[in-house]
Amino acid sequence: MTNYWEAGENCVVRGIVNNRVWMAESVIVVKDKPDETVLLLIPGAQCAFPEGYWRWKKNRDTSQGTRWQEAKSDHFTLREFAWERNRILMFLEPEKYYSCFMFWNHVSGQFNCYYINFQLPYQRSHCGFDTLDLDLDIVIDPQYHWEWKDEDDYQDGIREGGIQDEWVKGIEQSREEVFDRISKRSYPLDGSWHHWQPVLTWLPPKLPEKWQII
Repeated sequence: MTNYWEAGENCVVRGIVNNRVWMAESVIVVKDKPDETVLLLIPGAQCAFPEGYWRWKKNRDTSQGTRWQEAKSDHFTLREFAWERNRILMFLEPEKYYSCFMFWNHVSGQFNCYYINFQLPYQRSHCGFDTLDLDLDIVIDPQYHWEWKDEDDYQDGIREGGIQDEWVKGIEQSREEVFDRISKRSYPLDGSWHHWQPVLTWLPPKLPEKWQII
């Protein structure tokens, strides 16, 4: 029997590589049902990313290796930090190779964009939800103009063997569904969550004890 999280509870979205935690974001549960889970990431939330993230992602410096090379080496170290700037709603659906995000500027409340994040289908864990970001994304502005993001990183991951053939197949099979949702402005890309606001008493969550245990 599946135990579902209650609205307002804190849990963790983790990226798992080679049976190790690769990244972790503490989030607040907005909704958790069999067919849909909605999670909230807000500024101040405690997160942990590999040390190399600030080098190969933020500064585009791969002189010491790419993301996937670092992950396969098993020699990465996680650095804890507080999430900044954007408020993000994450819409997870079972067995899908993508999730839908919504981004707002947390201070102004301005809606910035929808976002399709290609990732492994999530699994429930003792502390939240486990998946793995597969680099490839689609950014959709408020007028529903869209563009690919991080295509080069995605191709690098394939070439380096970090992104498996099975995962590529899962993404390819998802594309028609994704573009159908975009063109039809289907839920949750339909504007129904544009004016949603977090509960005022919800505070930035912390990573729980034993969050690094698989």
